[in-house]
Amino acid sequence: MEMVEVILRVGAAVVAGAALGLNRDLHGKPTGVRTLGLVGLGSAVAVLAVSDSHDVSAVGRVIQGILTGIGFLGAGVIIRTNEGKQIHGLTTAACAWLTACIGVTCGAGEWRIVLISVLFAFVLLTFGGRLEKMLHSRLSQPDDD
Repeated sequence: MEMVEVILRVGAAVVAGAALGLNRDLHGKPTGVRTLGLVGLGSAVAVLAVSDSHDVSAVGRVIQGILTGIGFLGAGVIIRTNEGKQIHGLTTAACAWLTACIGVTCGAGEWRIVLISVLFAFVLLTFGGRLEKMLHSRLSQPDDD
C-alpha cells in the first residue's frame, strides 16, 4: 500500500474520532478530542497492520478484538446513580465504540461507509437529545403509583 493511502486512512480515522470527541467535550462529557482521536487512530492502525496479509481471518480477528476491547473501555465510563435508576455515560461509551468502528472502516478504506456513518453520528448527537426530550414530554404517561 502506498504511503499516501496509509496517511489518508489513518488521518481520516483521527479526524473522525477527534470530531466526535469535540462533540462530547463540548457537552462536558468525560471523553474528548484526544481520547476519541486515539481510539480512531488505534483502530485504523490495527486494521492496516494486517490488511496486507492475505489472511482474511486475521483481519476479522483483529476487528473482533478491537470492538471487544473498546466495549470494555466504554463500560468504564458508564455509571449508575440513585439506586440504579439513572445511568450516565452510555452515549459516551457508544461514541467510543462507534469511533472504533469508524477507525476500522477507515483502515479498510471504505470511504462511503465512513462518510455516511459520521454524518449520521453528528445528526444523532446534535438533534437526538432534543428529539428524546420532545417525544418524552409528549408521550410519557404520569405514574399511577
